[in-house]
Amino acid sequence: MTAKDRLDAVLATLQRAGLDDKRVFTRVYFDMARLEAEAADMRAERGAVLGPLDGAIVSIKDLFDVKGEATLAGGLPFPETEPATSDAAAVAALRDAGAVIIGKTNMTEFAFSGLGLNPHYGTPANARDPERIPGGSSSGAALSVALGLADIAIGSDTGGSIRIPAALNGLVGFKPGQNRISRRGMYPLSFTLDCAGFIASDVDKIKAAYSALADDDALLEPTPLKPRFGVPRGFLFTEMDEHTRVAFEDTVTMLAGAGYAICDLDLDELLREPFRLQQKGTIVGAEAAFIHARHLDNPDRLDPFVLARIRRGQSLDAATYLAIQKERAALLPKLDAAMEGFDVLLLPTVPFIAPKFTDLQGMDNLDRANSLILRNTSVFNFFDLPALSLPTSPTRTPHPVGMMLVGRRFAEMTLISAASAVERTTRRKSN
Repeated sequence: MTAKDRLDAVLATLQRAGLDDKRVFTRVYFDMARLEAEAADMRAERGAVLGPLDGAIVSIKDLFDVKGEATLAGGLPFPETEPATSDAAAVAALRDAGAVIIGKTNMTEFAFSGLGLNPHYGTPANARDPERIPGGSSSGAALSVALGLADIAIGSDTGGSIRIPAALNGLVGFKPGQNRISRRGMYPLSFTLDCAGFIASDVDKIKAAYSALADDDALLEPTPLKPRFGVPRGFLFTEMDEHTRVAFEDTVTMLAGAGYAICDLDLDELLREPFRLQQKGTIVGAEAAFIHARHLDNPDRLDPFVLARIRRGQSLDAATYLAIQKERAALLPKLDAAMEGFDVLLLPTVPFIAPKFTDLQGMDNLDRANSLILRNTSVFNFFDLPALSLPTSPTRTPHPVGMMLVGRRFAEMTLISAASAVERTTRRKSN
């Protein structure tokens, strides 16, 4: 099929769903996407394809600037909200690569939750079970891929916002190190921890997107012929449900049977440090409170759960915040040293399958679920390591479960290569 044929099929699906339904897309670029698809087809006819993203349908999370539009980041417009004067760097790079940008996707307000709920535009249901949450904050991004409305979604990840919805919807979600993809024109949640990344149905599409948007130096690293895996068993494996435990262990057994070296590691002391340091308040909470202080003048326009988290972030004093940052800087090389001898860590992305909407009634239940859903993923934002969530082999559970692969610092291509190897193994065994 041509790019235009594929796009027309997607647009017809969206029109049937109704343009007033904002749960997946908050905005659809009907006319611009058609022009981009036609241009991609013309390049293909001339043999002048720009690369693997040329003609690919890509959705963008509603926190990336698009010239001439207000960037709402999943929230309502405020009096001071003005249209962007230029495309975000990532959006411009996608256009340069020939991508067909179909629209902006829904998200948790300000990207400040891992559950994916949005009271303003509605919450998309999980792609596998409409009674369950999609995960967030890149909820619409994940659903755009899971429903076949986009080949690739670009999103953001501050504590797991790409990997969590990918895991809960049976997709691949990848976050590189923080500065590998430009954040210019990306609405911030945390200056320290934000990064851009991708969701797709397979690792090859992730590699294509990353190769198009990453800085050149990030693509030059050599990759090992056979990755060495470490499993950091300990508290990140606690509070797991049986579906997740079985799916993870079956996949590890499958990899060992395929000849991969896998060793258990004791990294508990280091991996607990982010939680110990941030008992009085978190980096993301303090920075979000600073960024969104002006919005507190209009609390009735905010999601009550997000509002409560912003207010909580105000309680962290400057001295404690700076002390956390200082200790964090000292911890990063310690985990780097502890990972010597291993290329990739393996652990569950999320310790449980997607919760049902009915299990999240009340602020206490929301808080508890949000804290646990972010636990495993947020550790590696704190340490600024590349991480990728990959669907486990669907051997004994009907629910999507994600296995998180964590790479060493500046080793994104090694991580992607390892993820490809795991993906091939699990798909081969499943078939």
